Amino acid sequence: MDPVPVRCLLNSISRYLHLVACQTIRCNPIKTCIGNVVFLLKLLKPLLDEVVDCKIPSDDGLDKACEDLDSVVNQAREFLEDWSPKLSKLFGVYQCEVLLGKVQTCSLDISRMLLQLSQSSPVTSNVQGVERCVQEIESFRQEKTVTEHMENALRNQKDDIVAALDNHDIDSIIQMVGLISNQDLLKESIAVEKERTRSLASKSKAKTEQVDQLIYLVLCIREHMLKTEFLEVAKGISIPPYFRCPLSTELMLDPVIVASGQTFDRTSIKKWLDNGLGVCPRTRQVLTHQELIPNYTVKAMITSWLEANSINLAVNSVNQQCDVGDASSMVNNLGSNDFNRTESFRFSLRSSSFTSRSSLETGNGFEKLKINVPASLCGESQSKDLEIFELLSPGQSYTHSRSESVCSIVSSVDYVPSLTESVPENHQSYSEMSPKKDSESSRNVSHECSVQNLDDSVTMMDSHTVKLVEDLKCGSNKEKTAAAAEIRHLTIDSIENRVHIGRYGAIPPLLSLLYSEEKVIQEHAVTALLNLSISELNKAKIAEAGAVEPLVHVLNTGNDRAKENSAATLFSLSVLQVNRERIGQCNAAIRALVNLLGKGTFRGKKDAASALFNLSITHENKARIVQAKAVKYLVELLEPDFEMVDKAVALLANLAAVGEGRQAIVREGGIPLLVETVDSGSQRGKENAASVLLQLCLNSPKFCTLVLQEGAISPLVALSQSGTQRAKEKAQQLLSHFRNQREARMKKGRS
Repeated sequence: MDPVPVRCLLNSISRYLHLVACQTIRCNPIKTCIGNVVFLLKLLKPLLDEVVDCKIPSDDGLDKACEDLDSVVNQAREFLEDWSPKLSKLFGVYQCEVLLGKVQTCSLDISRMLLQLSQSSPVTSNVQGVERCVQEIESFRQEKTVTEHMENALRNQKDDIVAALDNHDIDSIIQMVGLISNQDLLKESIAVEKERTRSLASKSKAKTEQVDQLIYLVLCIREHMLKTEFLEVAKGISIPPYFRCPLSTELMLDPVIVASGQTFDRTSIKKWLDNGLGVCPRTRQVLTHQELIPNYTVKAMITSWLEANSINLAVNSVNQQCDVGDASSMVNNLGSNDFNRTESFRFSLRSSSFTSRSSLETGNGFEKLKINVPASLCGESQSKDLEIFELLSPGQSYTHSRSESVCSIVSSVDYVPSLTESVPENHQSYSEMSPKKDSESSRNVSHECSVQNLDDSVTMMDSHTVKLVEDLKCGSNKEKTAAAAEIRHLTIDSIENRVHIGRYGAIPPLLSLLYSEEKVIQEHAVTALLNLSISELNKAKIAEAGAVEPLVHVLNTGNDRAKENSAATLFSLSVLQVNRERIGQCNAAIRALVNLLGKGTFRGKKDAASALFNLSITHENKARIVQAKAVKYLVELLEPDFEMVDKAVALLANLAAVGEGRQAIVREGGIPLLVETVDSGSQRGKENAASVLLQLCLNSPKFCTLVLQEGAISPLVALSQSGTQRAKEKAQQLLSHFRNQREARMKKGRS
């Protein structure tokens, strides 16, 4: 038999190798990764050529493995054809390294199969060559990949293992991917944001989640560079981090305020907006307008600082309002030698006449930074020490960007009316803190307070988060209700708020509130936990804090909304395998979910079914769910009137993998409804119903007879011709099994 899959694979490999030879990739990690793919494919290709030349008989396992690798090679080719330097380097490296891993796995599988064939086939003699290929593929190891550094950096942020500003993995990513210059970082920030827009358009949940992680990583890199890297505007004079644009990390020559209340350099934020990006680069808030309001206060401070240090950037004074062209010309006039980065990335600020830092103040977790401001910057006869407070998480991990995102939401117009009880009296909204456009009074703001105002958003946010957590722990019922409600609102749609609030210790007190006899407190607390659990960084934290039993308590005692959200939280947590095991070991959790499945609201039933489906992915949980009498309710939900057929049949397909599940499905009268679903359900419903019927028939001749008695053949024939690919396969397997059963009975009757 002609080995068609092998020939197809050889053709795909040849096309890929030719494309690589014609392409020039400048991104080093991607270039290295592609080189490794080529190395592995060139090892395998001579062995595949021998299979074709020697006409070795086709093997089903080999054909399947070749088809798998053929698919991966075509993905690698498409990646190479689509790659452009304008795309995100981080996402490109991630994609390329994933493909390399798949190529190595598939190549190893094929080479091992070929080794077995060569040892047993008389037409092949190159056994030693095949053995050598297997050994080389097995021993192939990359040095630590960019993806590993990215995963470590994100894990360190989650676990507070390493201070964010002393993160070796972030330094490695910067060097390996080539985000060395300010413009490189700006381009990557824009590119990864555009990648997210594309992933949302493609409706790929997995891709969107991965890109969200990369956006967060780029945010960490920007903050890391702002705090640990020293940009010199002149020899021995470093630019203070609060004078640098959070997007490009360069000195802000023309600072402007965007709709989120954040300040950026006009040139950088205009590039961002011109690329069609409508969210704030720092807080991730949707920008309600794209007007850029000059920040005269910051601009005056920078001008005074430049004058105090006798720095002249350009012929035009920075005091004059610059348009985009002026700002660009200033940057160009600086020259490559004017902005110098130090080679080492360090945690502490460089000692200079302008900045110094005191030791960490104990007892309250705040770090006090004393900034000696020159007299010209203060507007006074003598220099003055200004104190800026920043709240540090455990391990002195800075959370600058995440702090601002929460503060931005707290101070937004939408939330101010509802937060008056819990926001400090001196809390200001961004509209109050920011200078008004063309306002003469804003140009005369006292410089003495300007540095403090720059970091007010961080300080207020940090202190406000601590206040919320304290209210959750020790406040009155009214304060606890307000704090839980506010956290619930802050975490509705902000990735950064979820991460930040989770890091500041809100999870344990929220879990304690699940036992509250006040139903409103209980509902706010469980909904806040649901929002927090959406973040991958919080899923493990919530489960490890002992969330299962409190959530079960809400399932048993809460109001309808609280029960729904408790089930949804368990669903969210059960995305992780370790959490599926932890929840499954609590029989009360499964019983409570099954009870909600049978007796809850429509929304509650759907949330319970989703959680139970996730739990049923772990084999040990299947029997536990069956023993909790879930099958009875699932069979009832197969009735189209309940509008839950797809969810119910999907869960039944998992439970049918165990004997107890199959027995329960038949006992509860599920076969007629399953046949009806094959006949008139949705495409996905038909596929899963066919899967359940196949499990029943393959494991019991008695069940097979019952399925036939319900008239399953006609809908199965139709499904075998017009269903999804997987549904067609299931239907064909069932029809083939029916034929085999009939032939066996006929043969038995003749004998």
